[in-house]
Amino acid sequence: MDHPVHKFYGNRLRVRVCGVCIRDQRLLLINHRMAHGPLWAPPGGGLEFGESAPACLAREFREETGLTVEVRDFLFACELLHPPLHAVELFFGVEVVGGILMTGHDPEAGSPAVIEEVAWLSATQVLAHPPAHRHRLFGQVADPLQIASLRGYFRL
Repeated sequence: MDHPVHKFYGNRLRVRVCGVCIRDQRLLLINHRMAHGPLWAPPGGGLEFGESAPACLAREFREETGLTVEVRDFLFACELLHPPLHAVELFFGVEVVGGILMTGHDPEAGSPAVIEEVAWLSATQVLAHPPAHRHRLFGQVADPLQIASLRGYFRL
């Protein structure tokens, strides 16, 4: 458990709020540096005590992507149990209303930075990454852009 992600988030339950943002048939994803290699996942992060889920998601988008978003409807929930990591993730649809796309930072994780890149990816570009380098939720759909139509609870 010597990887920074495992040191910071390991062996405790974490509630995360994530945003599905699609524009021009491209999905906004973040490339995180993880112990097993890169991981492309929708922007999002840890819910803080006393913070609403929409406020958390708007904050995380500003920190990680430089974008201002309007949080839309709740879409689905995922539970990821991959020891030492355990997270419950709440996914919302979001729409960009301002800001300039940039590779931001994750103040929760400290140093070294875990965000490698932020990019709008087409379905083909998402699928070009090996399954181990994509968020497990992409295993629930044939086309990565279909995650916006997922509903319910998924154990990953």
